[in-house]
Amino acid sequence: MNLENKAYNSAVIVGTMRLGVWGVKMNTNELERFIDECVEMGATDFDHADIYGFYTEEEEFGAVLKRRKDLRSKIKNTTKCGIKLICDNRSDHKIKSYDSSKKHILSSAEQSLKYLGVEALDILLLHRPDYLMDPHAVAEAFEELKSKGKVKQFGVSNFSPSQFDLLHSFTPLVTNQVEISVLHRNAFQDGTLDQCIKKGIQPSAWSPFGGGALFSSSEDENILAIKKVVNELAEKHECKFDQLLMAWLKKHPSDIVPVLGTTKASRIQDAINSKSIKLSQEEWYEIWQAAIGTEVA
Repeated sequence: MNLENKAYNSAVIVGTMRLGVWGVKMNTNELERFIDECVEMGATDFDHADIYGFYTEEEEFGAVLKRRKDLRSKIKNTTKCGIKLICDNRSDHKIKSYDSSKKHILSSAEQSLKYLGVEALDILLLHRPDYLMDPHAVAEAFEELKSKGKVKQFGVSNFSPSQFDLLHSFTPLVTNQVEISVLHRNAFQDGTLDQCIKKGIQPSAWSPFGGGALFSSSEDENILAIKKVVNELAEKHECKFDQLLMAWLKKHPSDIVPVLGTTKASRIQDAINSKSIKLSQEEWYEIWQAAIGTEVA
């Protein structure tokens, strides 16, 4: 695929949501070691959001970057804004809501820069579609941040094709981060990935393994059917179960980049190594057929 504005440098994106209080609660030393391991294996794209850890994850990650200034030039930071959570760290928020106003975008970006301790954010995404979004205001905010050298590129997350089209017509976007997995296939059918190919942008996929449902015991017939086919193909290709699922995503011509929520460097290495697995057209459709429960029309 010929990408006009390639959003990501590495084959996978390291998600940071579960590194802090929303997950394994890594301390600064553990987080530094994890980042180093990721960089050494070529996983240099990291995905944040202002809300992660109830507004604490960016600052914890930034503590490593302030200690290890050499890492700043080695990694690429994407962060997100636009969701307002109710928590002790944001006592002025009365309800959970969305805010894509110019004021909120600018203040969120400044806060992320401060917490991460970097001079510029590589990519800033609007985290969720705001039903009251004024594309003029968003474009103004993005232009101001870019002109001041505070954000290099912009994108969105969880936007429908029409919502993406609307904002992209006012300001250039380089990615749409949406949920994509064998269990969540909307992007293949609702025009999201078609749009990415048409516009030459790179989609990123959160929850690429279906939120872990395929790795736990289940009596669900749909999940059992998928597991059976994936295990058979994994044995055929002499790879791990999760690597086969990764190869299935990467088969799509839109060049989907998965956001991995794992806190284990070995799982990230496995995902990177999956690039050598080449599924045939029919093998890809074997998994699709198992997922939908019937043959294609």
